[in-house]
Amino acid sequence: MGKLTTHVLDTAKGVPAKGVKVSLYRIGDDGLEPLTTTITNADGRTDAPLLIDESCTSGLYQLVFSTAAYFRSTNTPLETIPFLDEIVIRFGISDATKHFHVPLLVSPYGYSTYRGS
Repeated sequence: MGKLTTHVLDTAKGVPAKGVKVSLYRIGDDGLEPLTTTITNADGRTDAPLLIDESCTSGLYQLVFSTAAYFRSTNTPLETIPFLDEIVIRFGISDATKHFHVPLLVSPYGYSTYRGS
């Protein structure tokens, strides 16, 4: 069966982003359904897949990364109102038997993501 994983890298410091709050939602007809919330470990990854086996189904999803809180916790200088507070990534899973990896490369003023492997 399939799975969903993520990985957060702090590109401003060139290190894995430890301690980033990551929340996963399923997007349905009635709005957002909360599925899980976790924190990245010392390698910038979650300790377990966000979805795996039967919980990994086809559909639309949303990941929310609490990046301003992370940067504050690492004493990274931010504006009073940070440019990036929470980063929201909406994506779809069409074939739930595959591995979907959604990495986030982030700094206080920019980010990128892609479907990884």
